[in-house]
Amino acid sequence: MADAPDAGTMPLTAHLEELRWRIVRALIAVTVAFLGCYLYSDRIFELLTRPLVGIGDNRLQLIGTGVTEAFFTRLKVSFIAAIFVASPAIFHQAWGFVAPGLVEKERRLAIPFVLAATIFFVSGAAFCYVLVFPVGYAFFLEEYANIGVAPQIRISEYLSFAARMLLAFGATFELPVVTFFLARLGLVTHRTLLAGTRYAIVIIFVVAAVLTPGPDVASQMLMAGPLLVLYVLSIGVAYVFGRRRADADGETSPTVTD
Repeated sequence: MADAPDAGTMPLTAHLEELRWRIVRALIAVTVAFLGCYLYSDRIFELLTRPLVGIGDNRLQLIGTGVTEAFFTRLKVSFIAAIFVASPAIFHQAWGFVAPGLVEKERRLAIPFVLAATIFFVSGAAFCYVLVFPVGYAFFLEEYANIGVAPQIRISEYLSFAARMLLAFGATFELPVVTFFLARLGLVTHRTLLAGTRYAIVIIFVVAAVLTPGPDVASQMLMAGPLLVLYVLSIGVAYVFGRRRADADGETSPTVTD
């Protein structure tokens, strides 16, 4: 019986089929997590709205404008929580898809990768929740006060905004993990990242200006500061793991003599 083709010889259709099943498994994990989170959706809702309500603006009201809005709000908060609860399974499926392109020693890093990716993802969302939300919401409510309008926020719009911010910060904090893969595949080196430092700083501050709610420097630094640290960490990741990959390739490559 012929051996199964490795990642380098698999046709495109086989890669697409593999990707499809990985996505299906990830969605199953999210669905299972969703069912569990729905049981606690009222507590999750209270947790997600705490940064806004905790500002202490007595004029603030969270309102619903549709008959079914409360029900869909529970579904939405359950889905947001399910993504974070199921993130280890999602990252495990992502690892399973790219692992065939790695060497044998690298394939054993599945558990460290899943742990690192989950920690960075959750840390990014926690950073947004603890530091960015209070600053951003205080700014927005102050704008209501400046024009003399009592803020009445629709719960569906608020949750959509909060979900985008949490997921954006979580994804942004994955920079060192993405760099690991690119370095192992030889697409990025620490020299490449060092050479692009000036451009990276500009891009980081542009991203910070777009993602942070307030125009003040303090709120932008809350986003730009961690991104700069993550970029420096990514340079270290590319240096360590990219160099290991180069050494491994050098060891396995045959020596050609005349």
